[in-house]
Amino acid sequence: MSPAAASKMAPGRIAWVARSCRLLSETAAEFERTQPFAGLTIGASIHLEPKTAALMRTLQCGGAIVVATGNLNTTQPDTVAYLRAHGIDVRGEQTTDPDRHAGYLDEVVAVRPDLLLDNGGDLFARYAADPWPQLLGGTEETTSGRMRLMPLREAIGKPVLVINDSPIKQFAENRHGVGQSVLESFYRFTNRTTNGRHVTVIGYGACGQGVAACFRNAFSVVSVVDVDPVATLEAQLDGFLTPTREDALRSAAVVITVTGAEGVLGVADLPLLKDDVVLANAGHVPWEIAVDAIEASVDVVRTQESGDGITTWYLAEGRIAHLLGRGHMVNLAGAQPLGNSIESMDLGFTLQVRCLEAIARGDIGVEACVVPVPPEIDAEVATAYLELTRIG
Repeated sequence: MSPAAASKMAPGRIAWVARSCRLLSETAAEFERTQPFAGLTIGASIHLEPKTAALMRTLQCGGAIVVATGNLNTTQPDTVAYLRAHGIDVRGEQTTDPDRHAGYLDEVVAVRPDLLLDNGGDLFARYAADPWPQLLGGTEETTSGRMRLMPLREAIGKPVLVINDSPIKQFAENRHGVGQSVLESFYRFTNRTTNGRHVTVIGYGACGQGVAACFRNAFSVVSVVDVDPVATLEAQLDGFLTPTREDALRSAAVVITVTGAEGVLGVADLPLLKDDVVLANAGHVPWEIAVDAIEASVDVVRTQESGDGITTWYLAEGRIAHLLGRGHMVNLAGAQPLGNSIESMDLGFTLQVRCLEAIARGDIGVEACVVPVPPEIDAEVATAYLELTRIG
């Protein structure tokens, strides 16, 4: 049963998403006929929320046995209940504890899947350390996962297609989807205006570009900081302010990290922060902002949970700073975490299933280990989406 058909029996948000994932629904209907994953087990680690429910059901329509777990703090209980009710083997629950999350990942690889759908490199890193013979390969969703897996290419020795390196993923999901959802989440958390507010975006990859553009479109004054001078120059030519990192932090009312790296904002930055600053992370890893180190430092005299996912730090000099979602991905944290737009994820997830289909068929060789999506798959997905959505 396709995600759209199954949506008639789904809870409200999951039904809304399934009906809106037009490309996945069309692909699922095809997969019901072609059965590209018949007899195969797919192990998945991904944010378990309504849009990924549509992804999991599409794989299931293709004949796959799906064993899945979530990512740190982004697993939504209603989605887990729905997936389990429809035959998806979900391991674990929502957690912010890295050790518990690691245990859930171990459970997924313990079934020795034939294909892996990874989000951050956790599953493939485990395969590299303890390989099993029947793995055909799989996909990695993120830039941070690609960075983690590149040194492990020889140990992996299987085709791994990096979805985030697809131009479709870059502009549809990262630039447009992340940009929109981070702005929406700022409003949802804070209920504060963006008009005239100085926002500093740290990181000017595709996600950072989208965040910066959306806040500018919401009438903020936006500064961009990046360690890469070429990216910084691009931001300047795109019309953003590009002060030094220190000056950008000193004047910012909002600071958003979007890099995929660890410790981007830490204890040493606290003296630079403006009173009443709002801090948020939009990158994949929940420690871009070094929350534990900051709270353990002498600079923080008191920590208060201000409700609805806002943590307030009272600093020694009398200033305060606010952290959204405890540093987890701000668009998938807090109350009503909706994440990226449905249409952007519909495109990205269709790339996922088409890549897994190609690997299952044996069309992708072992030389394609941690490489971008093949151009022909990008073209196939783009053409299908245009046929569904073209106006005129």
